[in-house]
Formats: sequence, C-alpha cells, structure tokens
Amino acid sequence: MAYEFAPPFAIVLIAAVLAAVLPRRPGHAVGVLATGAVAVLAWVVPEGTYIDVDLFGVFDAVVYNVDPFSRLMGLIFGFIGAAAVLYSYASEADGRQTAIALSYVGTSLGAVYAGDWLTLIFFWELMAVTSTLLVWYYGGAAVRSGFRYAVLHGIGGSLFLAAIVWHYAEVGTVAFTGSGITAGVPAALAATGIGVNVGFVGLHAWLPDTYPSPHFAASVFLCVFTTKTGVYGMYRAFPDGHLWIAYMGGAMAVFGAFAALLQSDMRRLLSYHIQSQVGYMVAGVGLGGAAIGHGGKYYHELATAGAFGHVFNHILYKGLLFMTVGVIIYRTGKESLDHIGGLGRHMPLTAITFAVAALSIAGFPGFNGFVSKGMIIGAADKKELEALWYLLLLGGVGTFLSFIKLGYFAFLEGEYSGTVKDANIGQSVAMVSVAGLCVAFGLVPGLLFDILPVEAEAYEYTTFTVPHIAEGVGLGLLGLIGFAVLRGPLHHIGRVPDIDAVYNRAFFYGGRVLIVGVTELYAAVDRVAVRLVQSAYWVGGNPTLAVLRASRYLPESFRPSWGDQQPQTDGGAPSRLYIRAGVGTSVLLLASVLTVVLVVVL
Repeated sequence: MAYEFAPPFAIVLIAAVLAAVLPRRPGHAVGVLATGAVAVLAWVVPEGTYIDVDLFGVFDAVVYNVDPFSRLMGLIFGFIGAAAVLYSYASEADGRQTAIALSYVGTSLGAVYAGDWLTLIFFWELMAVTSTLLVWYYGGAAVRSGFRYAVLHGIGGSLFLAAIVWHYAEVGTVAFTGSGITAGVPAALAATGIGVNVGFVGLHAWLPDTYPSPHFAASVFLCVFTTKTGVYGMYRAFPDGHLWIAYMGGAMAVFGAFAALLQSDMRRLLSYHIQSQVGYMVAGVGLGGAAIGHGGKYYHELATAGAFGHVFNHILYKGLLFMTVGVIIYRTGKESLDHIGGLGRHMPLTAITFAVAALSIAGFPGFNGFVSKGMIIGAADKKELEALWYLLLLGGVGTFLSFIKLGYFAFLEGEYSGTVKDANIGQSVAMVSVAGLCVAFGLVPGLLFDILPVEAEAYEYTTFTVPHIAEGVGLGLLGLIGFAVLRGPLHHIGRVPDIDAVYNRAFFYGGRVLIVGVTELYAAVDRVAVRLVQSAYWVGGNPTLAVLRASRYLPESFRPSWGDQQPQTDGGAPSRLYIRAGVGTSVLLLASVLTVVLVVVL
C-alpha cells in the first residue's frame, strides 16, 4: 500500500514546515496529527519494508527500513512526539519553536529508520543541528549552553563519521550487515562518538548544562530523542555487546544518580537522571552478547530486550517528569527547589502524575521502570557480573533518593506563598495520557513484551517474583532511610560543579595561550622576514660596502685589498625599506607559498 512507502521522517518534516507558516493552533494540530500518524505507521507497516536509493552511483543507501528495532523506536517517538506537541501548545510555546522541535523529531526518526551507516550518520548530524537550534531559539543563557552543546556533538559526530569511513574502507559497504562496526580503531571511534550522545561519564556535561536552558516545553523534546537515538546507534554498532560498554553503563547509572542528588535546579536534577537511566540501557546493550560474562541460552537476549524495553519506558516517564516540572515552572516561574514548596496542596494533579513518573523511574513494583530495569539487572546477575550488578543496584538507591528529595521539597515541605493553579487542560491531557501508560506497562508487563524487538520466547523472565519485588521495595526503603538521614544537608546543597568546570576553563585558557602563542610566533617570523628583505635590498644597493662589512669576519689573508682608500658607500641607496601590504594580500601571498611548498613536498 502507498502508506508503506511514506517515510516517517518526511511526514514530520513536512509538518514542521507547515507549523512554521500556519497560525499557532492549526500548526500545532498538524504537529499532533503528523507525529500520531508516525506511531500508527510504526504499528501497521510490515517488517521488511524499505526504500533504497542509489547515491552518487556508488552507495546503495536505504533511507527507510522497517525492522523490529526501528519499529519500536518509531512507535514511541511518534507517541511522545504527539504528547509533547500538545503539551507545547498548552504551555504557550510559539509556532516557530514547535516547528523546530518537529524538525528535531523528524531527523531523529530518520536516524532510527536508517538502513545503512551513511543514512544514519546523515540524520545523526541533522539531529544535532536541529536540537541546537531548538536550544538557541530561546535566547539568553541558552545561546551559550547551546554553543557548547553544538561543539561537543560536532566532535562526537565527527568521530562517529570517522568510524563509518574506516569501516567502509575495511568491508566495502555501508549497509547494516548485522555484525556492527569493524573491531579495533573504528569500534573505538564509534564508541566514543556515540558516547557523547548517550552521556558516557566524562562526556556527559552537556546534558545538565543544556537541558535546563531553553523553554520548559522544549526540554520535553530534548530529554527524549538525542540520548535514545544514541542507544539505538550503540546497538547498531555493537550488536554483540562489549564488556567495557556494559561497565560504562554501570558507571553512568551511579554517577548520574548521585550527581542529581546534589542539585537544587529541578531540570538540572532531571538531566543528570537522563545519564543515569541511559546508563542502564547502555549496560543492557553491552551485555547483549553471548560471549559477555557467564553464557546462557537466553541471557544476552534478556539484556537486549531489557535495554530496548528501558528505552521505551524511559521515554514515557522521563517525558512525564519534564512535563510535571514544566508545569511548576509555568505556574510559579521558579526553577529551584529553594524557592518552592508545599505545591501538592495547590497542584494535586501535577503531584499525582509526578509521583507516577518518580515511582516509574525508580523502578518501584507496579510501574513500568520496574519491568525493564529488572530485566537488565537480572541479565547482569545471570551473567555473574557481580560488580556490574552492584553498580546497577546502587544507581537504583540513588534514584530513589533523588526523587524523594525532589517530590518532598517541591510538593510536601513548607507552604508556597501566594495562589498557584494546577496544570491546564492541555497539559493535563498530555500528562495523564503518559502516566496511564507508565502504570499500564507496569501492571501488565506482557503489553511491553509484545512490542519489544526480541520475542518473549527468546528469553526467560518473570516480572513479579518475590525476590524481585523485595528488591524493588528494599531499594525504596534504603532511599527513604537515606533521605531521612540526609534531608538537612540535601536541602542546602545548590549547584555542584561538574567536569565541565574543568575543561571549560582548560579550553578557555588553553585557547588563549594557543592564540597568543601563534600570534607571537607569526610576529617573530614576520620581523625576521622583513629584516631579511631589508638586508637584501641594502646589499643590492650597496654591494661594495656589503663585501667590506662581510670581510671583517674573514681571516686577514682572505680579506680583499682596497688600495689606498677604502670605499665608504656606493650608489647612495636608501638605508631603510618600508614594506606595506593589506591583510588580503598577505593572506594571498602566504597561501601561495604554502601551496608551492605542499606541491613540492607531496
């Protein structure tokens, strides 16, 4: 049928153009319909559908490919995109911002539906561009953080592109062959480049730096697409997993959770938890190989299923968390926990939906995070990787602590001065819809298993077992006890510096030293060159005197004989030479000389 050959990215990008030119209400309506249509297409288009094009007569690019993994990503991207557009409309975001957000959604869809490396990296880079524009659109401080975001993602994308080029040189094709990126240097480049997107520890600082900066409705889009597309790319690059990647995921889970605990800015806290939760997904991808850890007939399938189940669930509850915090910002104008409190009495719907999202992200029994997070932790246990298992459990304790802190100081403690309204109708519809799915997938895990890219028959996993429920409840109790002990200090902790405080200064001062060094070196070379030209000009005008002066440094027997009278000058040439040229002429001359040198050398 015709709809089978309508690429989802094209539908959403067309909607983005329309949203930019139509009035605000119909523009947002088109956005909701387009993203909703993407979710429907992901459900009905049969597996194996693809569109290929001949690129430059060299590459067979597959610009649209439907397989179990791209179908799952398209389904959740479409649904959350529709909810986010509705939320944006209700939150008074203007049409241009939503148009940019839709272009971001469209390029992300292009990446996850790509059927080859070339198409993937093309949309990967466009995703970085459109998300940067979404941050920049808000202006103010968002411009600076957006610039840092663009630089880091430019570096990450370049490394990923280098890996793809190297891979193509090795295997002679850009198609997905099922074996991932070539091992060795290409794999290392790919892991590092993708690691920027998913927030590897040390490459993560753009997350808490960027996501709190733009309009709060824009943050709902941002928290979904870049990092989860990164997890998808990580799986494509490493379908057989890698132990190093698994342990990096464990480190992300712990670092992000406890870094979040130290924040008072609500969106900054949530941004660190993106890193933490993506860490579970990365751990699942890393465990997704039969050769990783203790072997078993279903262990690696369980890990892969858990990774993508957590991608699906995380998009729901993380989008909901940013929506609820966005409503607080919308109604109070406050970003920090230090300036709010007791809002649960004024905003009951927002408080309830926040509680659903918080219990989901923490992995409490009965909510969707409990299902997928348990699959990843279970896979680490089955593979007998105890250190990783403890890391993932420790990340769970940190998650409970963080969201007990956020919920307590925002909704329970104290009393907000003044009158504040709850979420409006549009915001409420978006939040309740997402919250309902968080509960549904938590209470009926089979709903999730049925849509995962790994069939349920390929692995053995029972969600509601006594040990698993006890584990979830136990982590929650540890979180409550920890918060009771640390409540006072946590309330007074503000923004704690991250690694970007180091490398931002290092790049600033290092760049200054480099620029000054290059400038001074150029000035020194320029002075030497001018002096040589002046000397050559003087020698040409005064050859006899030049010989006389040079002869002073010769032995007596080699000095020339001048007779009775030693000449003092000849020709009356000027002793000074003034050389003047514009910047353009200097650059042209320098480029010409360098070109000649390169031609001779190469």
